[in-house]
Amino acid sequence: MAPDSYETLSVNRKALEVNLDPTIFGSFAEIGGGQEVARNFFQAGGASGTIAKTISAYEKRYSDAIYCKEKTSKRYVSRERLELMLDAEYTELTGLLAETKNPGLRFFAFADTVSTLNFKKDNISHGWMGVKFQLKENSEPNQVILHVRLFENDSLLQQNTLGILGVNLLYACFYHWERPNSFLLSLLENLATDRLAITMIHMSGPELAYVDNRLLGVQLVKNGVTNAIMFDRFGNVQEPDDMLYKKNAIIFRGSFRPVTYVSVDMLKSSYSLFKKDEDYDKYNTLPLCEITMNNLLQEGDFDERDFLDRVDILNEMGQNVMVSNFREFYKLVDYISQFRIIKARVVIGIDTFKKVMNPKFYTDLKGGIIEALGKLFPENVKMYIYPALDADTDKLLTINDLLFPVETTHLFRHLVENRKILDIQNMNPRFLKIYSHDVLEKIRASNPHWEDDVPVFVAKRIKEKKLFGYGK
Repeated sequence: MAPDSYETLSVNRKALEVNLDPTIFGSFAEIGGGQEVARNFFQAGGASGTIAKTISAYEKRYSDAIYCKEKTSKRYVSRERLELMLDAEYTELTGLLAETKNPGLRFFAFADTVSTLNFKKDNISHGWMGVKFQLKENSEPNQVILHVRLFENDSLLQQNTLGILGVNLLYACFYHWERPNSFLLSLLENLATDRLAITMIHMSGPELAYVDNRLLGVQLVKNGVTNAIMFDRFGNVQEPDDMLYKKNAIIFRGSFRPVTYVSVDMLKSSYSLFKKDEDYDKYNTLPLCEITMNNLLQEGDFDERDFLDRVDILNEMGQNVMVSNFREFYKLVDYISQFRIIKARVVIGIDTFKKVMNPKFYTDLKGGIIEALGKLFPENVKMYIYPALDADTDKLLTINDLLFPVETTHLFRHLVENRKILDIQNMNPRFLKIYSHDVLEKIRASNPHWEDDVPVFVAKRIKEKKLFGYGK
């Protein structure tokens, strides 16, 4: 176990320390990116005490024959294939060597399956990587798996990145397993975030049962390891590509602190509007509630428990959840577009849309607001605008009531005339006077009328778990 305070070790030093530990012994199976991880251990020296076998079943028929004897996996670069590889390698290793091993030996199986940049450079470079390992002799194994996206525009550079990440991962499994945040940070040692993003990580096993994988996912975003992570409606951390690939997505950003009748109405009414689309398919449409880290951190330090409680409530509503570090909406759209979505609809309130049309938020772009709107509204994306009530007259405000300065009026009219922004018309007007910040203040002030503004099951959860300052 590494000390609480430790220096950042070089790749060679990490590999050497593992090699010099007489209790660590295992195998490497690498497909798609060469055998870069194993190579680092060979080059460090002393690998004969660590490596039982290395393999690269690169040809698909070999891969199927070795890893799909009992279960199959249609996709070669997938979580399913990775787990088949880990199971097969670990079973073979322990089956052959368990009775002839040296005392105190702890076995591991390392595996990765990766799609690096092809010759035409027109594919998405990504992969799955994992380790199945013992922390105690003769114990049940633990497992860590992760998904990585590779950003470098050269396959050799990507292979080098994979080699470093693999060494970091195996080292962390044996030396940082007791501190999940240190574990995450160590994965990027000797790497830069412009080289890769870890979009999903999952830890399991007898010694790792204490890990909350949902918080682990949030830490990926908080620490800048990735831009966004996703939870399915059951609260499980998922790889964004698996959830969004060739899907219709309807995305609703909010703080959900708490979920109010307005939140529910926005979800229902926007979904109802999307159902009218000619390409709507309920089996291929993903509703997604997005929480930006800007909202999570707006009141100071990030409250992990508060975050998970919000995710739990959204999951109870049957919602998938994304946590991102995107402040601007165009960055959110640009992110989800990489997954080859069919259509996307972004749901926002009319007051928020006014900010979207404000040029001051895009001074960091060379093309200013024109560039931002170009990224925000590709051909397959529209915005659904939820109306509001005029504070003075109680008049319903829709996009037809919006006025903008001369320099942005023509851009706004272009969006309206091309139906890139649409009014949500079938909302419930009686909810328009509910504001989440007002509800939050009522909860904290022990004003019982807050219960009038939230669904019954949300009120029940707030009381049970004493959320958002209730009862304090």
